[in-house]
Amino acid sequence: MGTLSFRNINKVYPNGFHAVKDFNLEVEDKEFIIFVGPSGCGKTTTLRMVAGLEEISEGELAIDGRIVNDVEPKDRDIAMVFQNYALYPHMTVYDNMAFGLKLRKVPKAEIEKLVHEAAKILDLEPLLDRKPKALSGGQRQRVAMGRAIVRNPRVFLMDEPLSNLDAKLRGQMRIELSKLHQRLGTTIIYVTHDQVEAMTLGTRIVVMNAGIVQQVATPQKLYDEPNNLFVAGFIGSPQMNFLDAKCTVKGDKVELDLGESVITLSGDKAKKIIDGGYDGKTVVMGIRPEDVYDDEKDVAAHPETVIESTVQGYELLGAEVHLYFDYAGSVFIARVKSGTTARTGDQIKIALEPSKIHVFDKETEMAITN
Repeated sequence: MGTLSFRNINKVYPNGFHAVKDFNLEVEDKEFIIFVGPSGCGKTTTLRMVAGLEEISEGELAIDGRIVNDVEPKDRDIAMVFQNYALYPHMTVYDNMAFGLKLRKVPKAEIEKLVHEAAKILDLEPLLDRKPKALSGGQRQRVAMGRAIVRNPRVFLMDEPLSNLDAKLRGQMRIELSKLHQRLGTTIIYVTHDQVEAMTLGTRIVVMNAGIVQQVATPQKLYDEPNNLFVAGFIGSPQMNFLDAKCTVKGDKVELDLGESVITLSGDKAKKIIDGGYDGKTVVMGIRPEDVYDDEKDVAAHPETVIESTVQGYELLGAEVHLYFDYAGSVFIARVKSGTTARTGDQIKIALEPSKIHVFDKETEMAITN
């Protein structure tokens, strides 16, 4: 088993800096949990508290039902993989992987079995006699993971393990990590600031900002139903477009005045805005770039959400094109098919997919409707 329970965890440093604020989370056995957020948001500090490398200022941390606040790191039955690999340069790959087991006085035959099993899983068998300096970055990272795997811990902790690799290798290692999780069936807590890693690896994602948990959800739910403006803007690339809009209720519909044009919402989205008492108030409207249409047929199909603007920038990315607009004083991006005829300088009509429009409270920044 590898369950974790975070109950009102806080971390306050001696200088008064409150790094993690009232962190609550239940991690199920065999989950792949991702902590994601900008630099300095508290994700690595939280991971280090699980490892026992940082003291918990307030709250309780339980692993498999056992409170471990005062338990030594070596007695927590967890293994940590660091960003910088932390391999012993004078030892071979085999000895690096076996080192922790030797310290635990594991019999030699058992060590050999465990190391070779892990090396096979990670495709490291031909490299067991090499020293770290003779390995590539990806191979070193696999050795660091192998050293963790041989211990067969209840929980793996990974702190930005792929950040030192180039983009192509990172992509390959993401696939390897997913396979590894399925094969080992172990609980993994993984820290990253890379939202692509978060979206592709996690069974659930914990989005953090300024030491506070913003939302915990599956990748798809985070993407489709962000809790607030921060999550909506952080998850997704290019990020969600945001425009201020003044609400006017017209019967069972709501008009959103974007400054240069007015779009109309109906159905459940309009109802939530009306029920929330937003008539006459300014809100923030959000739409993802891929939910913006420039095709004439699509634009004609959504007359209630058409806006008009001049293309300020055109980026061809192979299968798709990013069109950039300066709309109502904000940068607005449309992610469209590569066959688009729009070019820089063209004034065109674009339509927003009505079912994908998000509306947020301007003051609290919380979602009104997704």
